[in-house]
Amino acid sequence: MTGPASPERDGLLAALGAQRASVLAIVSDLDEASWRSSVVPSGWTPLGLLEHLGGAERLWGQVVLGGRVPPRSRPHAAEAGEEETGEEPSGFVSDREVDDVLTSYRDQCAQTDLVLEGLALDDRPPGVRHPDLPTPVTDVRDVVLHLVEETARHAGHLDIARELLDGRTGLGPR
Repeated sequence: MTGPASPERDGLLAALGAQRASVLAIVSDLDEASWRSSVVPSGWTPLGLLEHLGGAERLWGQVVLGGRVPPRSRPHAAEAGEEETGEEPSGFVSDREVDDVLTSYRDQCAQTDLVLEGLALDDRPPGVRHPDLPTPVTDVRDVVLHLVEETARHAGHLDIARELLDGRTGLGPR
């Protein structure tokens, strides 16, 4: 089952896909040190920001759109011996392997896309009453717009970080 096709739906999903592709293009071929380096006073790293984006896909795609119970922790917390608090580390840093974060991000995006296939933009997502949502939403359209905005915002952050790390600019589809 797929949600009804429309120019609006097609455009929103294309925008989301383009922003995700930009994120991945911007961070492609970063060296290990750059993945884990911060170039901003708040201390976030490209790896931590990508992990955060995977968490956003999980929250909005699986919890809000899919109605799944939110995990008590990040998916890898138990493996890393971390306490299960349900919170991401502050500052968007990560000690995970780069390939694991990339794989997880791609997987979370694919899971969100699968959930979206069965929903119309006007549908009310089953997880919309989640008490900790940072942005109020009423329908699938609001969730997709939020994911586009969040991904685009952080693609911009990553773009600037990349330039500061190694001077590369203009990466990714435009």
